Amino acid sequence: MKTVLLTGANGFLGGHLCRTLLQRGYAVRAYVRPGGNQRMLSGLPLDIWEGDLRDTDNVRGATYGCDYVIHAGAVAQVNPARSRTVVDVNVGGTAAVLTAATEAQVERLVFVGTANVFGFGSKEQPGDEACPYNGARYGLDYMDSKLVATRMVTQAAVEHRVPAVLVHPTFMLGPIDHKITSNALLLALYQGQLAGIPTGGKNYIHVDDAATATVNALTEGRLGESYILGNENLSYREAFALMADVMHVRPPRWLVPRPVTRLIGQVSDWKYQLTGRLAQLNSAMAAVANDGHYFTADKAIQELHLPQTPVRVAIQDAFDWFQQHGIIQKAAWQPGTHEFRQFAGSGQ
Repeated sequence: MKTVLLTGANGFLGGHLCRTLLQRGYAVRAYVRPGGNQRMLSGLPLDIWEGDLRDTDNVRGATYGCDYVIHAGAVAQVNPARSRTVVDVNVGGTAAVLTAATEAQVERLVFVGTANVFGFGSKEQPGDEACPYNGARYGLDYMDSKLVATRMVTQAAVEHRVPAVLVHPTFMLGPIDHKITSNALLLALYQGQLAGIPTGGKNYIHVDDAATATVNALTEGRLGESYILGNENLSYREAFALMADVMHVRPPRWLVPRPVTRLIGQVSDWKYQLTGRLAQLNSAMAAVANDGHYFTADKAIQELHLPQTPVRVAIQDAFDWFQQHGIIQKAAWQPGTHEFRQFAGSGQ
């Protein structure tokens, strides 16, 4: 039985990766932060390894005896826009994984990035893996750090130090989201917390499809190549209408003009500078929400056999799971924490 070291195992995608790997007959060593929420992993036959990705010795120890590595661990924080921790974990953690994978001579490393390290396009001409990064103008350490990490892994593959394949999911929706990350957007809409509709849009994918293609990349795909894992390109108006239809609620009615979104972001920045307390939005997130982050996944469909489950199904699966677990009735869930974060493209 082959063993896979999976970093970020207790995240939204990580939990689905664990299940897909186990279903395929792999043994899984699940690398998680000490004290992290492990509800995503409850009941699964895993070898839990706790540690900090920035600790090279710890990562080296976790990698020992593993045949493969899937590096899905990252900090997806976009508020505040600048964060030393985000850079340290996303860049330093990737460096530690590369060092460990090189020394362990693993058969393959699959790096999980984000589609936002590539240039986005329009619905008519969506961005692909050849489009240069155009997210620097947002000033988000999350996007910038994932770009640096992507380049590090690509270089390691090109130099034949590590046999690596890179996958880059778009915005993931689906069930089994104990931390309420990506799917917080659904809950915000369901509870009437979205006052308006941003002018932009993005690409959506069922989390199970992203997990399937990521595990496929252990044996498929070309070394050193990147693959966008996505499906449907939807404006926020289209996405909110679809979500509302599935959940049988009324979608937001008003399109928020771009200047108004920018102003709200700027005012939020000023409040943060004066009080030190984060608002629901910042100017970087507002800028992202105003743009259409549209991509094509043709390359991954062809070379990684990426499934294309309709986004409607992903929404339904997520909503059904929330209902089954009583989450939509829980008053303890605080709206406003995640929903605007999702406009910034942090779906991991």
